[in-house]
Amino acid sequence: MTATRFVFLFQIVGILAIGGTGGSLAFWVGLPMPYLTGSLAFVAAFTIFRTRKGAREVQFPQLLRMIFVAAIGAMIGATFTMDLVAVVPSLGLSMIAVVLFVVIALAVNYALFRKLGRYDRTTAIFAAMPGGLVEAVMLGEQAGGDVRVLSVQHFARVVLVVMIVPLLFLLWTGETVGSAAGQSFEEDAYRTADILLILALAAAGMVLGPKLRLPAAHMVGPLVLSAAAHVSGLVDLSSPAWFLNMAQLVVGSGLGATFAGSTGRQLIRAFSLGAISTVVMLALGIGFAMTLAEFMLVPVDALFISFAPGGVTEMGLIALSLGVSPVVVACHHLFRIFVTVLVAGTIARNARRRISSAKGGSGEPTGR
Repeated sequence: MTATRFVFLFQIVGILAIGGTGGSLAFWVGLPMPYLTGSLAFVAAFTIFRTRKGAREVQFPQLLRMIFVAAIGAMIGATFTMDLVAVVPSLGLSMIAVVLFVVIALAVNYALFRKLGRYDRTTAIFAAMPGGLVEAVMLGEQAGGDVRVLSVQHFARVVLVVMIVPLLFLLWTGETVGSAAGQSFEEDAYRTADILLILALAAAGMVLGPKLRLPAAHMVGPLVLSAAAHVSGLVDLSSPAWFLNMAQLVVGSGLGATFAGSTGRQLIRAFSLGAISTVVMLALGIGFAMTLAEFMLVPVDALFISFAPGGVTEMGLIALSLGVSPVVVACHHLFRIFVTVLVAGTIARNARRRISSAKGGSGEPTGR
């Protein structure tokens, strides 16, 4: 091993140790989702402090994070049963509501970022998208938006939802949302072979997902593969709590590491606007959940998580931790991302046409 690789490995181990310290402290205090939120907070604080002192950014390996994201997908897929298959056709009403949610959230967020945040038109549109962090940033860049603003703004959305939703459940139910709360995680039930099979499904799904061009491919690929294997009766996995804790630690540390290089002014602005946006979208989600629960068999807590505008991975973790149906939650979030990306793609194509036309005419791009 070369000296450079050894230093890089040492830095990654150090980040995970910092994340583990934060997660353990959060667990000791009794915070919700301790190994995700604690590791995220500690690593984010460390990376911001480190880069402000002039040190080089530590690049957290995307492959490591993706492996555990894929493992989470496989664990969510393991909860897919024939009983749930029978419920999916009854989700039509809530899927229609997801489309309405996306339209309302997009309109409200655009007004917020355009008027209060004073973002240019293109950046405001793509910052307003209630989902699809990577897709929104990528399409926004293609349309001429500010990539750094979009990245921080969407990251703020995911982080705030991950932090707020468990706290809401703590206030709502009086129970701490933690990795050991889920009904599917029993320490005595799993076997070593289960861990190996989860990793095998994760690896196969990571290859399958991008080939099928699935949204959130590195998570959805393993989820679909695991779900198919369980519904068909080929496998029957039991996922241990410690493995979910480890996944939370890696995902949280990876998210925290992305704060490197961010300035205090950028973060304050993004999180201030993000807080207003998140409160509005969560209020919309609660309204939709309570209304739909009157007409559907899906419980209100599962519906609320389904409409919470966080990432598929993070909301899946919360669903797993609460013991509610994570596959129902994942179905809604994937559909939300699909609708959001469809809208964003249409806007991006129109923006590119306007930019091309403007360059051919006056030479000045429009859409700002």
